[in-house]
Amino acid sequence: MKFFIDTANLAQIKEAHDLGILDGVTTNPSLMAKEGIKGEEAIMNHYKTICEIVDGDISAEVLSTEFNAIIAEGQKLAAIHPNIVVKVPMIRDGVKAIKWFTDNGIRTNCTLVFSAGQAILAAKAGAAMVSPFIGRIDDSNWDGVELIAQIANIFSIQGFKTEILAASIRSSLHIVKCAEAGADICTCPLDPILGMLKHPLTDIGLAKFLEDAKKM
Repeated sequence: MKFFIDTANLAQIKEAHDLGILDGVTTNPSLMAKEGIKGEEAIMNHYKTICEIVDGDISAEVLSTEFNAIIAEGQKLAAIHPNIVVKVPMIRDGVKAIKWFTDNGIRTNCTLVFSAGQAILAAKAGAAMVSPFIGRIDDSNWDGVELIAQIANIFSIQGFKTEILAASIRSSLHIVKCAEAGADICTCPLDPILGMLKHPLTDIGLAKFLEDAKKM
């Protein structure tokens, strides 16, 4: 399973990259705004900077919801760098745009997926990735990880090549469960990734080793 970091914060992207496990980045308008990045030129330049840090897929999200506007915006994003994957919402015009992008050699990430049916449509249209938001599904008293497993099973049976990108990750346990369920990619903030380093027995064992080392 590949690890993406879900942020627009350059310091966090660099920290995840330096850890040696980072495969890509996802971001969105909310995360850009959180970093004070506003305006088309500033957003484009920020994506370019991210591409210079990480040699992997960088999901760049369109802000438009109408077919022609999605196409125009997606072409601009794709022109930034070969690693850009255009992030398109799961709406009618979004699915149409995914098909157009696929036919014209532009990779896409279908975002805001909340059902297996939506994932099937995105895969049929040729999306390189689908992004089920498992944390938000959990918030609605459904099981987000169960959806990952369902999509993985369907894609395996049907032979879809679309990768499952588990999004809206809330914890280190979410990451482990998504790996068990068959997610190809997991995207999350830095904290759940760093949380995977921690275990009390590791701390106890290291303290014991260091204590014994002083006696040598």
